[in-house]
Formats: sequence, structure tokens, C-alpha cells
Amino acid sequence: MSDRPDPSRRLLVGGLTTGVAAALGAAGLGGRDATAATPAAPNPTTEYPKPPFQDQEQPWPGLASRMNPRPDHGETSYTGSGRLAGRRALLTGADSGIGRAAAIAFAREGADVAFNYLPQEEEDAREVVDLIRKAGRKAVPLPGDIRDKAFCRKLVADAARELGGLDILVNNAVYQKAAKSIDEISDEDFEQTFTTNVYAMFWITKAAMAHLQPGSAIVNTSSVNAYEPGESLIDYAATKAAIANFSKGLAKQLAPKGIRVNAVAPGPIWTPLQVSGGKLPHTLPHFGADTPMGRPGQPAELAGIYVLLASNEASYSTGQVFGAVGGRGGP
Repeated sequence: MSDRPDPSRRLLVGGLTTGVAAALGAAGLGGRDATAATPAAPNPTTEYPKPPFQDQEQPWPGLASRMNPRPDHGETSYTGSGRLAGRRALLTGADSGIGRAAAIAFAREGADVAFNYLPQEEEDAREVVDLIRKAGRKAVPLPGDIRDKAFCRKLVADAARELGGLDILVNNAVYQKAAKSIDEISDEDFEQTFTTNVYAMFWITKAAMAHLQPGSAIVNTSSVNAYEPGESLIDYAATKAAIANFSKGLAKQLAPKGIRVNAVAPGPIWTPLQVSGGKLPHTLPHFGADTPMGRPGQPAELAGIYVLLASNEASYSTGQVFGAVGGRGGP
């Protein structure tokens, strides 16, 4: 572990110290209860949209800007505090969904952000670029198809060149297509699922190793399906189990180098993935209704987990899979 002071830790401790002092001061002025004026935290069961949703479909890969309701990526709610100041991050699949929420949060925490997306997702990607720049950080949009091994290598090289290096890698891009039966999974769909979700992660991570230094972090996106596979997502679920396993093994390999590797395993999250083939027809209106919270999660609700795992605050966490599933249990 480095003996150098950690700016994010100073901010955290400083904020706590200031908060305690303020509370004591307020209590001393007239004996008032300092917590009396503190607003209650929002109720997580009612804060976000709940089923039933409008039955809707989009051609793959789908756009967040055309969903009803639009997903919440933290555009108006996420507030940073310098936890990733000066860091340089590359994210895949960050035009919408979980990747977009993480990209917004990273920028507002002080990181410069390069992100990948498909050319068909340009409309959503332009919004992300604008949000990163409004946070005062550098945005590097890198469109392309990560099913191409050569492109994956170029993606990493371009991101490192434009950002002046890499400290954070988030493998998040995914392909998901629901099927009632294994007989309905074409060889082409099976190949696309594994190439997008597993092969690309391997190619990108391998290329990134030339740039990641001690203190760097890799965060991969797994799924609740890794350990509780849905019967209509058997190929997708298999890739998510592979991602969790890959993350745990790589974490052991890279720990001596000071590079941490973790994964996040979300439950049902409201993203374009669901409206562009990720759910069976006419099941979308009840998406997330079977969770104890009675609703799907919003991408914004996962942003803080990605920030934590990318920051020095999680310096002793590696090889872990962090669940966010609305109460259905965890990995």
C-alpha cells in the first residue's frame, strides 16, 4: 500500500469531521436537535417507476432516449465529491444503461472518461458527451463494434492516447436476447452473446494491461443471472457466470501488482436492453414486479457501486461480486 496521502480519503474524513463539528455546534446553540432539520431519505420502493409499464419494443440495440419512461442515469441527481479526481477511465456500453450512469458519476467525481458504443447508439452517446463535458471533464467517444478483436485493441490504444493513460476499466457492454427454448437460440445469436459479453472483455482487458498501473481498478458487469439463471436467458446467463468467474480469478493474478478486479451483479434494471429483445414479447409491462421492492432498478442506483469499486475507498476489495438486485439475494 502506498504511503502517499489519498485525496479521496481526505475528502471523506474531512467531510465527516466537518459534519460532526457542525452537528455539535448546532446542538450547542440553544440545545436544538441537529437532526431535526435533516430530510428523511427517499423511500426506495416508491422513489422510482414501478410496473405496469407500457408494452414497447425497439430494434436492437435500442435507445434510452426513446424509452417510456426514460431511464434515470443520474443526469439530474448524481453529485460528485472528487472521489476519482484526476483518474482516467474507459467504459464499454456507456451510451445508455448502467454504463452511462457510471460514466456520468465518474465525470462528476473528477475523472476523464473515454467510452465505447455502437454507431447506431450515436443519439444517446451525444448526450453522454455533453454531460461529461458539463461536469468539466474530458469526454472521448469511441464508437465501434467490440465483436472485432482488432477494434478492441484499437479502442484501448485510442482511449489511453486521448486520456494520457488509463486507471479504470469498466467492461459493461452486453448482448442479451431472450428465447423460450434452446431450439430458438440460433448459432449466430449464441456467438454474438459470447463474443460481445466474454471475448470482448478478454480482448479489452488484455490490451489494457499495458497501461494499468498499481492503484488501477477493473470493474466488470456480471448479473443476477450468473447464479440464478432465467430460463429464457440461458446463453446470456452463462456469459454472466463466466464474467464473475473471470473477475475472481484475474483478481488473484493481479493483486500482487496492486490492480484490483471486481464485478457488479445487477438484478432487473430498466435499460434499452429490455426493450430491444432482452425480454420475451409482452412480458415487459411486469418487468421487475417479482422483486421484493416490486420494481426494476434504475441505472442511477448502481452508479455509486461503480464509483466505490473504482476509488481508493475500496482498496481492500478485490475478487468480489457486488449484488444490487432489489432484495432477491446476492451472489
